[in-house]
Amino acid sequence: MILSLHIENIAIVKTLDIDLSGGLVVLTGETGAGKSIIIDSLNLLAGARADRDLIRNGETKACVSAVFELNESAREVIEALGISLDDKTLMLSRTISTDSASQVRVNGRQVTMSVLREISAVLFNIHGQNDNQRLLDEKNHLKLLDTYADCEALVDSYAGDYREIVRLREAIADFDRDVMENNRLCEMLKYQIEDISALKLKVGEEESLLAKLKKLQSAERIEKCLSLVERALCGGERSSGAIYLVDKASGAMAALGDAIDEANELYSRLLDVKYELEDISESAAALAGSDEGDPSAAIDKIESRLDAISKLKRKYGQSVEEILEYLDTATRKLDMIENSDEEKEKLTERLSYFCAEATKKAEAIREKRKKAAFSLKKSVTENLAFLDMPKVRFEVALTPASDFTPSGLDECSFMISTNPGEPLMPMIKIASGGELARIMLSLKSVLNECDGIGTAVFDEIDTGISGKTSRKVGIKLRQISNASQVICVTHSAQIASLASSHLYISKEESEGRVSTSVRELDEEGRVMEIARILGGIQISELQCRAAREMIEEGRRE
Repeated sequence: MILSLHIENIAIVKTLDIDLSGGLVVLTGETGAGKSIIIDSLNLLAGARADRDLIRNGETKACVSAVFELNESAREVIEALGISLDDKTLMLSRTISTDSASQVRVNGRQVTMSVLREISAVLFNIHGQNDNQRLLDEKNHLKLLDTYADCEALVDSYAGDYREIVRLREAIADFDRDVMENNRLCEMLKYQIEDISALKLKVGEEESLLAKLKKLQSAERIEKCLSLVERALCGGERSSGAIYLVDKASGAMAALGDAIDEANELYSRLLDVKYELEDISESAAALAGSDEGDPSAAIDKIESRLDAISKLKRKYGQSVEEILEYLDTATRKLDMIENSDEEKEKLTERLSYFCAEATKKAEAIREKRKKAAFSLKKSVTENLAFLDMPKVRFEVALTPASDFTPSGLDECSFMISTNPGEPLMPMIKIASGGELARIMLSLKSVLNECDGIGTAVFDEIDTGISGKTSRKVGIKLRQISNASQVICVTHSAQIASLASSHLYISKEESEGRVSTSVRELDEEGRVMEIARILGGIQISELQCRAAREMIEEGRRE
């Protein structure tokens, strides 16, 4: 429910803060005091188009925000949208300005207008004379019926089968592509597979070839340098190498071991140097070895192989690994095409299974819907009769769908005939404001406990109805308010006297500007306001007595 509402610079409102309670909250006041501004502000929070004319004259921006107490169903929807909730409350705010787009925030975090509409739809709904209300939208009728029928769990189970049916149908459609296109694709894949397979590529081969090529191209320089290393370490015909000299030095140092204590350590270090030089000599000799034969012929062979790999890279990938991945993918695609009849048969069998399962569940859902449709029709008709519309016919039209839908094998529409002899028509085509208001109220009264909406806002629901009917409308509103918050803008004393909280909207002039204010009426204030609504230039004692009686009667009711 709405806990508080803040309005700033909307029409004649400068700043307005309204604290709201549960139950039936009525808003009354003189014509033009600003009651419609409150509805306009809530419409902005519901995602309605922002008319820049709403901004107070002389101001550049306006703001509306509200704090909501969340029920469990609203909390689940909001968290599913990726919005984290720390407690049981939520703040929505929207700012409009003369020179930029609207800014929408949820708990201080900026969101899109579509997210605002999704969130507000589970927090409150507004029933006005000209609103395209949630209950009028046929897209919502089947969901409302399912909630009333308590078959949402069964619908969710069916939905899993439906998703698999859609997936399998799409997969089968892929097999039914143009035969010539499949043949062309098959030939192309065969060519690509043969083109890649002929080279017998191996992972890491290109890097290995490049390393060999680099070595072969530097063969003369390598041989010259390694020969120098060998002579320097091992010596030649005319000179002694480093290994020989270090060996001589280590022998001399060993001879001093009994005379100088440190000589033994130096002897050990010289031995290590000798062994290291011998190891380096052997490793250098190994580097000189080659089994490639003629270097020129080997270079030509490697360059030819690298050129062949390069051509494949231009067609199938940037590396040998990518080329081999392409080969694997092409092989699988060709296998799928060549075995398409077998695969299609498997998919068709699987599709038949899920169609049978979905049909079984859809038929069970339909039976529950039929029973719920009868019960809903009966309850709404009783409510309409109570609201002085005894001749109105209400039907829940449940018709078979031509194919599986996300919700089953049914389509649903709430139908109304407001006069005897007239055909049933979709509710959205009902023209009379007074009739529409009572029809919506009847539906809301029956569906209130299952639609999960915490707040229902009714804008002048008493328009076009008599005093007796207004009283009955008020009683229905009061009944609805037992399960959810009801906010009602009204000019009816019969409705206002049933309120659990009565807010008076007035306008006052200050420094040459008019602004709207709101205050909650105490017991005496309620009596005076209801007496004013009852009529007369001057409020008489008789009117006050009648107002008190209406309030007392409302408490008893």
